[in-house]
Amino acid sequence: MASVDNKRDEEEPFVVGAASVDNSETLRNHTKDVHILSSAFLLIFLAYGAAQNLETTLNTKDDMGTISLGILYVSFTFFSLIASLVVRFMGSKNAVLLGTSGYWLFIAANLKPTWYTMVPASLYLGFAASIIWVGQGTYLTSTARSQARDYHLHEGTVIGKFNGEFWGIFASHQFVGNLISLAVLRNGAEGTTSGTTLLLTVFLCSMTLGTILMCFLSKRVDGGEEGPKDSSFGLCSSLISLLKSVITPLLDVRMLLIIPLIAYSGLQQAFVWAEFTKEIVTPALGVSGVGGSMAVYGAFDAIVGTIGIFCCIVSLISVATACFSVLVDSFASDLQVFPLVLVPAKICSLTAGRLTSGMSSITWIVSAGLFLQAAVFLWILKYSLTSGVLGILYPLLMAAMLGIGDGVFNTQLSALLGILFKHDTEGAFAQLKVWQSASIAVVFFLNPYISLQAMVAIMLAALFLAAGGFLVLTLQIEKAFSSPS
Repeated sequence: MASVDNKRDEEEPFVVGAASVDNSETLRNHTKDVHILSSAFLLIFLAYGAAQNLETTLNTKDDMGTISLGILYVSFTFFSLIASLVVRFMGSKNAVLLGTSGYWLFIAANLKPTWYTMVPASLYLGFAASIIWVGQGTYLTSTARSQARDYHLHEGTVIGKFNGEFWGIFASHQFVGNLISLAVLRNGAEGTTSGTTLLLTVFLCSMTLGTILMCFLSKRVDGGEEGPKDSSFGLCSSLISLLKSVITPLLDVRMLLIIPLIAYSGLQQAFVWAEFTKEIVTPALGVSGVGGSMAVYGAFDAIVGTIGIFCCIVSLISVATACFSVLVDSFASDLQVFPLVLVPAKICSLTAGRLTSGMSSITWIVSAGLFLQAAVFLWILKYSLTSGVLGILYPLLMAAMLGIGDGVFNTQLSALLGILFKHDTEGAFAQLKVWQSASIAVVFFLNPYISLQAMVAIMLAALFLAAGGFLVLTLQIEKAFSSPS
């Protein structure tokens, strides 16, 4: 009993009251689910993320790759409107399990990319993605609330901690997946049928492992996670529930003020996938360099989810300094130097994580992320291709800075929705994916028709609109908390 209590004290120092064997087991169950969910998403999305980064480069005939992704995100937008109803009906665990099938089929379709395989796979993936992400947000928030309730912890702190762990591990998919792409497609294999087939086969195996891992998640029984309570759940009730889940969040002024930030978070992701890799990275580093630059992007995305933006900026400066001495030789021979360069930043995660504790910290972190990405877009407007060390370094530094911003929006938006919309978690996360996927689809459809400078101008306008809405939201919440009850 003493050893159990000591272990409990180490894992949860802020617990009120004496520890017991049963409560210690409950603690391990909640945190175990976060570990499983995070690892499963890593295995699935290291495959999908790397494949998506290469989609517009490999499937260039008739812009099939770009159009397929546009169709995917239009489908994602539509199905996100009903995703909260599906998740509420199925339960969040079953929803994320079903959602994995769409990603598997999309990768399989790329083994024989034709309009007859890519379009149906893209349409189905839109449905699968909508339920997997609403299910993920609902499941993670429910798990955090259970942890906070069982151990008398501050709910916002636990939600921030669990989101930090999930997004920190999840963001590693860009780092791991793109290193796999780099290893397989380099040495003349890029663009060959054998190299692409091998890469996609490895990705399918990774996705299969992730799906199997999800089967070990515990079912959540609070916050609507157990599925429908009445077996006679009829069509009329379903339609009413659907309308409420879609319309009710839009009647809340807080959601209306968050939507510009949500939409911007989708725009900046699509900008990296569609514009940055094609217009900045490929001319400077080649097609195989897309994997290396996106590995840097994913590494910093992961770091900011784990240790916070300010420690990540310090790491960015140290990496930039180290790159001057080792980057050229390592890029030409072996890009596995990047994990070694990033070791100090990874070590920081042991002491500097869990920054999100409420609106105050969210405000500062989001503001810093917006400022950093604004600096990148202004830099791109003045950017021109250069040779030598700087020609290699500049795209990698941009990737790192964009990755920091993406990590900020991923963690803070999830935490913010979990804190502000605790009574309609499914509806809030459905709105998140509706507006994100719609903005992503816009970028993919515009990509073939507008210049890089025009796209950057759109990004800056969206960024300032998002910053304005978020500022008003922060002031409103601060005023509500400061006013006497």
